[in-house]
Amino acid sequence: MQLFYNPHINSDAEQFTFDKIESRHIVKVLRKKEGNTLQITNGKGELFTAELIFANDKKCAVKIISVENKPKPWNYYLHVVIAPTKNIDRFEWFLEKSTEIGIDEITPIICKHSERKIIKEERLEKVIISAMKQSLKYQLPKLNAQTSFKDFINQDLEGDLFIAHCEETYKKSLKKELKPKHKIIVLIGPEGDFSTQEIELALQHKFIPVSLGESRLRTETAGVVATQSVAFFNE
Repeated sequence: MQLFYNPHINSDAEQFTFDKIESRHIVKVLRKKEGNTLQITNGKGELFTAELIFANDKKCAVKIISVENKPKPWNYYLHVVIAPTKNIDRFEWFLEKSTEIGIDEITPIICKHSERKIIKEERLEKVIISAMKQSLKYQLPKLNAQTSFKDFINQDLEGDLFIAHCEETYKKSLKKELKPKHKIIVLIGPEGDFSTQEIELALQHKFIPVSLGESRLRTETAGVVATQSVAFFNE
């Protein structure tokens, strides 16, 4: 199944026109022709079955045949707050794999020890969209604008709050602290870990310090392990 994505299509639409880039991909790469059926999602839990009625590499148009609501296949809400890695490819790997596993929201944070402080959100959004389509999911994870650790932590946050860090202090096991069907926020630090001051600030804001296992993990690996741990717990 080839899944297409467009955020502008809605359940009231009878026809829809793709932009030039997507149209070229449909005609030149996928070799789709008039009369072929396409599957489209808007990333909001809706799947559209459509017939290609005009096929041109500059503009493709479809007629909507049916609309199906696709409920989210997981019963929790996971928000991973994570520092972008120095090597942006590693951060993109995290975005890809966490989207494939199941994640609802991602916030890139800048910490005291962050080696990367600039990201291209448009590029990262494309990685998430591609992973959503590849894994045949119909809910697009929300990618927030990057923010500082301090600004994030000082918000009114709701849910079960966790911070995963590497300091040799008392920490609980994440898997033992999870509760089914809850909203969960997990903080993951940069390559140099959170600073002691950042950890103390998180604890003051009721974050629970947790371990993701015995191994010392890379930032992006920690993000994936946290995502998979929540998914496995809620199965």
